[in-house]
Amino acid sequence: MTDQVESAHPFYAYCQNALQEIEQQGRYRRFTSLSRRSASYPVYDKGNLEQQEKPVVVWSSNDYLGMGVEPEVMNAAINAVKEYGAGAGGTRNIAGTHPLHVALEAELADLHGKEAGLLFVSGYVSNQASLQTILASMSGGWITFSDQQNHASMIAGIKGAKQSECIIFKHNDLKDLEEKLAAAPASAPKLIAFESVYSMDGDIADIGAICALARKYNALTYLDEVHAVGLYGEQGGGVSQRDNVADQVDIIEGTLAKGFGVHGGYVTAKKEIIEYLRLAASGFIFTTALPPSIVAPALASVRLARQQNWRREKLFERVHTFQKKLKEAGIPYLQTESHIVPVMIGDAERCKEISKRLLEEFSLYATPINYPTVPKGTERLRLTPNPFHTDAMMDDMVQALKSLL
Repeated sequence: MTDQVESAHPFYAYCQNALQEIEQQGRYRRFTSLSRRSASYPVYDKGNLEQQEKPVVVWSSNDYLGMGVEPEVMNAAINAVKEYGAGAGGTRNIAGTHPLHVALEAELADLHGKEAGLLFVSGYVSNQASLQTILASMSGGWITFSDQQNHASMIAGIKGAKQSECIIFKHNDLKDLEEKLAAAPASAPKLIAFESVYSMDGDIADIGAICALARKYNALTYLDEVHAVGLYGEQGGGVSQRDNVADQVDIIEGTLAKGFGVHGGYVTAKKEIIEYLRLAASGFIFTTALPPSIVAPALASVRLARQQNWRREKLFERVHTFQKKLKEAGIPYLQTESHIVPVMIGDAERCKEISKRLLEEFSLYATPINYPTVPKGTERLRLTPNPFHTDAMMDDMVQALKSLL
């Protein structure tokens, strides 16, 4: 087998060397096979489909509200499959636009107080395709001011617009952002790209202040709310809704795969912007539409989350209870105002080892977050308590961490 690899295309050898280097740097990621129990979330089964091991309590799910296991949401998916089939059957331009797509786009636009919305196959694609398309418009020449901790999907979209310039400002640093805006040519088209909740540290942007700077320097604002939709605001419209500044943001992007528990991404904005993206964004035009079996439960989930504020209240009650238990046990964690609870480890190998032992010895799953996702020396376990984590589950996690740290 080795001889075959050595005599094959040089890319095979390149991959071997790259994988060895990734392993040596402690960045090699191995998947843990977990099967969610819809009736007992956040309990999962570990193992393959043929042989399940003992149950595992998961502490790192992005289904923050557990909407993906809500009976009404699941039934919407089941009924859609029975009535419309398993797939979409085409792109949105080729027989793939269903009335459910239209209804969900209208629902999301209304959620964020915008004129229109556009669905994408994922949150990553919605960022990449939208930003790249916008920044390639008007013959290029855009200057993007991008937060230092923006998600890879935003970075990919910005870099994909070859004729635009990207200026990175210090994370959540309004002074640095204004200095960079002021130094840019006044005539250049500008866009500020940032997030509301940053998923690794759990900190939150001052959206209103950023929008004020955008107005002062005539910049477009592009806000990623993927870790906030469903969770913040009276109806789950995100931090911009919570802070009553959604109307000041030009473009709000979100996901259906986290707080809403299903799948897909979207952008909302004025009708002209959405129509331009619909007709110009290749990441939208040339891909098969989300199937009705996904859109139907997403629509049901958004509608439920908008109506039922108790879900958000329960989430943050659980988060605050867990933080209190960690503090009382002397376990180091980042105190933030968001729903994300990073337990700080500070070493990549130790972080992976603690995560491994939590799973093997205590049947607790907590994702290790290492470099390059976070800076070296800030490695952590990223914990996301949800409304279904009981006090007993929290006590088990706290005791396990106490014994391992």
